[in-house]
Amino acid sequence: MTLLYLQLFYTFFKIGLFGFGGGYAMLSLIQGEIVSRYEWLTPQEFTDIVAVSQMTPGPIGINSATYVGYAATGSIWGSVIATFAVMLPSFVLMLTISRFILKYREHPIFIGIFAGLRPAIVGLLAAAALLLMTSDNFGSLRDGNDYTFIISIAIFVGVFIGARYLRINPILLILLSGLIGLLVY
Repeated sequence: MTLLYLQLFYTFFKIGLFGFGGGYAMLSLIQGEIVSRYEWLTPQEFTDIVAVSQMTPGPIGINSATYVGYAATGSIWGSVIATFAVMLPSFVLMLTISRFILKYREHPIFIGIFAGLRPAIVGLLAAAALLLMTSDNFGSLRDGNDYTFIISIAIFVGVFIGARYLRINPILLILLSGLIGLLVY
């Protein structure tokens, strides 16, 4: 069990250290480590974690770490270790560089570094979105469940239009999607 706690700490420390761009950018890192590498969770369980983490207050990366820590170990200590580990790098990094950021934020090197990080963060966010576009979430025309696939795509398109063009509150979109799912599935 101690080895599992150490692996959990190391994994989430690494995710926290390299998860530039916030929680959504971390999702692809979390999925790669938790589902693919260690197989602590199935892809469906990971998708459920993302859904629950979005609906609960707080950052999605920290909420995911808390849930995965518990799911992987079956104990509160797993949640505490994973949550602490994912937050530790950001905390130490911000304490260390906050003075430098304020002093050198107009320096060309600093500006260049952040100009390079922006596209990387967008790429991580896109990777997170693509990781969630699976047959577990949308169904598939190949598995003969056309109804599930069509309804899932319709909900996806409706939420996209509602969020992007109509500027509907995301909480309302989540509630409406859940209601639609309850009614049609």
